[in-house]
Amino acid sequence: MEDNNSLGIRYVSVWLKGMITLAKTMKVVFDGSVFRPSGPVHLEAGKKYTITVKPIPEDPDVEKDPAFDISSLAVTTDIQDLSTEHDHYLYGLPKRRNT
Repeated sequence: MEDNNSLGIRYVSVWLKGMITLAKTMKVVFDGSVFRPSGPVHLEAGKKYTITVKPIPEDPDVEKDPAFDISSLAVTTDIQDLSTEHDHYLYGLPKRRNT
């Protein structure tokens, strides 16, 4: 699959019933009665096509994503070598030799 342009149109070769066909994926907007493509379509007029509709997920609200507020989970441990000796503190392994 390769992006053809910034309009999100992709051309895909598909093996179907012994022949290779060209499938096209493009972004459209449904206005209540008609699908409106976001750019040029380049299809043969008068020919019948089958479309598959898949909604595009909306962008997540980053304000609600806990990963963007991970610093609020930080605690002060006063362990000076925690970053280098985390295996010792987490799993009880011997401390590494200082080099």
